[in-house]
Amino acid sequence: MDRYSCIIIEDEPLALERTKSFVNKIPFLNLCGTFDNALNGLSYLKSNKVDLLFLDINMDELSGIELLESSKIESQVIITTAYQEYAIKGYELNVTDYLLKPFTFDRFLKAINKAQENINQFLPNVPLDFIFVKTENRLEKINLKDILFIEGMRDYRRIHTINKKIMTLQNFSELEQIIPSNLVCRVHKSYMVGINKIESIERMRIKISDQRIPISETYKELFFQVINNRI
Repeated sequence: MDRYSCIIIEDEPLALERTKSFVNKIPFLNLCGTFDNALNGLSYLKSNKVDLLFLDINMDELSGIELLESSKIESQVIITTAYQEYAIKGYELNVTDYLLKPFTFDRFLKAINKAQENINQFLPNVPLDFIFVKTENRLEKINLKDILFIEGMRDYRRIHTINKKIMTLQNFSELEQIIPSNLVCRVHKSYMVGINKIESIERMRIKISDQRIPISETYKELFFQVINNRI
């Protein structure tokens, strides 16, 4: 997984420091610069390509909305604002996500995952080897080829790999967004399985190591499509 370049355009010093601190917690984000007004940020974007832009809305001289309306921005855009009323306008401008201040790190991470998914859609020939998931107060790197299965445990998901187990609050939908289904596939409301770790499939049960994992009606069509592509 490559590092993604990003900049922050934000005129509130405290909000800028908060966003910077969140960015610095994500190992695959590379913060290339911060700008306290949209004009300087726009000038940078005209001569530098970045993957991701964190953009405040209410700024002097040129607002975040005006920047998006007046310029062709190819970066993924995550709006950061204290004003809910701009949400519809933001989505009309095809922004990646809309973070309402003060946002939490969990909410921030969801927006990053969405941006990462969008970026990867334009990089079909770049294999996704690993992901980062949030566990406790850190981000844990997981090699996708090492995943045996993922099981739901009430509010948590437990990721079983060949050498460790990781507990995360990220839900199945979020994991499905960042993990290709041909590598780790959802097979049940409570399970995802590593395709390359399947030993056998019999009577709607998947054998992985000493675990028997059920295949539900909801997910069996997708799962067997993935399997048939390997036959």
